[in-house]
Amino acid sequence: MRSFNKIFLGITLLIAVIFTAANLLIFSLGDINGRPYRVEISRMTELIEKDSLSAADLSECKYVTGIAKYSDSPDSFYSASSDYAVRVINGELYRFDYTSSADSTENMTIIVNIALGIMSAVMIGMMLYIRVKILKPFKKMSDIPYELSKGNLTAPVKETRNRFFGKFIWGVDLLRENMEEQKKRELELQKEKKILLLSLSHDVKTPLSAIKLYAKALSKELYTDKKKQLETAEKINGKADEIEKYISQIIKASSEDFLQLEVNNSEFYLSELVKNISLYYSEKLKIMHTDFKISNYGNCIIKGDIERSVEVLQNIIENAIKYGDGKHIEILFSEEENCQLITIKNSGNTLPDTDILHIFESFHRGRNADGKSGSGLGLYICRQLMRKMNGEIFAETKNGFMSVTCVFQKA
Repeated sequence: MRSFNKIFLGITLLIAVIFTAANLLIFSLGDINGRPYRVEISRMTELIEKDSLSAADLSECKYVTGIAKYSDSPDSFYSASSDYAVRVINGELYRFDYTSSADSTENMTIIVNIALGIMSAVMIGMMLYIRVKILKPFKKMSDIPYELSKGNLTAPVKETRNRFFGKFIWGVDLLRENMEEQKKRELELQKEKKILLLSLSHDVKTPLSAIKLYAKALSKELYTDKKKQLETAEKINGKADEIEKYISQIIKASSEDFLQLEVNNSEFYLSELVKNISLYYSEKLKIMHTDFKISNYGNCIIKGDIERSVEVLQNIIENAIKYGDGKHIEILFSEEENCQLITIKNSGNTLPDTDILHIFESFHRGRNADGKSGSGLGLYICRQLMRKMNGEIFAETKNGFMSVTCVFQKA
């Protein structure tokens, strides 16, 4: 805002300088060209000197309106109602009445100042509009990302009718709500995990104590009867089965879906999905010097969530960028049994065939991921989203190319 205020002050000063320079220029031009009547008086003077007063034809004059001789009317000679100039011609005084061009200069000054005033008002108005409608609201929002980064998610973002930032503010507030909801889910998950661990640790403690007791009894040969020893061994085995059951519960809990992915299924045009992908990646891949092609397709209506579908294709393309050789990425389209297939194909595949079966598993990272950042969740999320949209996803490798295909149901 301070930088803008400096610019605003500079423009205001520049306008003042332009005003001053324009007026000075007009007045200087007026001084130079504002006395054309003197030319006519000089011409009339020459005619009278050579001939007589009757030789001076005023019909050819634009500024000189009359000529009076002192000897003809000495009393009223100096009492003319208009501007005049006196010349001595052949020993006689002559008065030349004239109209000057000062009015035209004054009119020009007014016109120029009005034009400059309108232009200045428009410029200042635009600067004030930018300050009030764009910079001031943006300054209020400048702290929002910082507060979100600190984890301050409780304060809602105030809505505004500002047409420049309305959608942005709505998006930021939606992001804040999603982050807040995610934080709540994470805390709830941590709480459930802690309760589960405490519960299982308590449940495991009882059979474990029994096993230790039975084992100690056997080691000290407290049971001399062979039958009693077998019963004790069976009890140890039973308690071990209990512990195994609790371990199975832990494994099951850890393998359950830990991501709550919401999908709003509806219908949308294939062209809308392709447009969203093309708008972003055409420019991005051009900058990266990657050959990016979108093959021809027949527009149709498909079922699913448009925003989630864009997310799926973005995840796949980002993987193609990360793990491919950066030379070629292509989007292909095909149809099969009332389904629309969308395939993202990239060159430079380095994924072993043995990893293809596992790339859609959570936290799995292929052997080509060494030295590359990632969590191993991208394709797992894609599969979960596709299945929630009643679709499917699969991958294959062939001739050095990696292909990931999304199957959407047609409406």
